[in-house]
Amino acid sequence: MSRIIAIANQKGGVGKTTTCVNLAAALGSMRKRVLLIDLDPQGNATMGCGIDKYNVETSVFDLLVDGASVADVRQTSEENGCDVLPANADLTAAEVELMGMDNRERRLRDVLSPAREEYDYILIDCPPALNVLTLNAFVAADSVLVPIQCEYYALEGLSALLNTIEGIKEAVNPELEIEGLLRTMYDGRNNLGVEVSSQLVQHFGEQVFRTIVPRNIRLAEAPSHGVSIVQYDKSSRGALAYLALAGEIIRQHASKADLSATAINADSAPARSSVDAKPAPATTTEPVTTVDG
Repeated sequence: MSRIIAIANQKGGVGKTTTCVNLAAALGSMRKRVLLIDLDPQGNATMGCGIDKYNVETSVFDLLVDGASVADVRQTSEENGCDVLPANADLTAAEVELMGMDNRERRLRDVLSPAREEYDYILIDCPPALNVLTLNAFVAADSVLVPIQCEYYALEGLSALLNTIEGIKEAVNPELEIEGLLRTMYDGRNNLGVEVSSQLVQHFGEQVFRTIVPRNIRLAEAPSHGVSIVQYDKSSRGALAYLALAGEIIRQHASKADLSATAINADSAPARSSVDAKPAPATTTEPVTTVDG
């Protein structure tokens, strides 16, 4: 079963689409089967994967409004090593159409359900607003990854987003969790960036990814070529950061799977004497992954 991760932040310009495209490519380079869903009417993730948003015959609009299947809509991005459900300006009309539909917040979840077995990871690029499209992403997702720019207004709106996620969890998706907070556009030479990064760790602890995405000109150049940073310049600091993030996410999920398996085995195993119990092995703390400098 795939892991569905919504990448969201209602504040624009924080690296949300950049993260979605490059994380998808990084996971793909690690032989993971990845589906990227562009849920933003701007269609930037679609273009970033080398697909011309102006020439798509079917899009996420058809998926949500007309009941098209994932197989009907998806295109393969050979450059980025993932499948894509593309979007364009038509998706703006979907917001209006969805308002009059029954179970409008569950449309994406229902249409993705038959395709989940085909992928290891499904990434959703959400629009920079808490609207019905973002609501669909949160209801369909297992978790939410929040990119946060390491600048002055980084925490602005974050509490509102987290409250929204908690509300969705209580109302319609009890399994929804925070995948992690990702620090982006980090400049270690900037005292403010260092301070904001420190504040995030102080307030949110282990919810903050160890990986930090630096400011990197190669990251800004890659979308104009219709490829991810992994294809554009795999040795750049931006590429190394997203490869590190992909590795961190894979390890995180593997660890959770191991814990779940251990819990199941413990529940089904016969009781043991305390004399037989063995101490748990010592654990080590993984260092922060940053490619700044």
